[in-house]
Amino acid sequence: MKIKTYNNLNLEEFIELGKTLGRKLKGGEVLVLASDLGGGKTTLTKAIALGLESKDHITSPSFTILNEYKGRLHIYHFDFYRLSDPGIIRHQLSEVVHDNTSVVLIEWADIVEGTLPEDTIKLVINKTENDSRDIELHIPEGKEYLI
Repeated sequence: MKIKTYNNLNLEEFIELGKTLGRKLKGGEVLVLASDLGGGKTTLTKAIALGLESKDHITSPSFTILNEYKGRLHIYHFDFYRLSDPGIIRHQLSEVVHDNTSVVLIEWADIVEGTLPEDTIKLVINKTENDSRDIELHIPEGKEYLI
């Protein structure tokens, strides 16, 4: 596992990082977006979707649990914040994490960790002073093309 860090990114740099990441995705990737509330998970998802050439309106799936978008690759955006147990959604997640024509983005992934593949990519977002962010990009072996 390699860790790439990005420090003190302003909003524009944060969005550009997401777009760059989206452009590099090949399909079959699972990305966990980890931060506190208001840390920028949905903003990063919007940027990744732009990098994947999506023209869809990207919103937080906090109340719907799953939003799907079209782009160069199909995008599944899960948010497990409101769930104490993923229930039937765990089955749906286990099906799409192995789809090589899609990208899976997951917010609040703790309750589904056992469902995620070993090569899951993790982005840890820490909000700092002046609305900037520090990012840790955890890249498993075989996904170095994302660095």
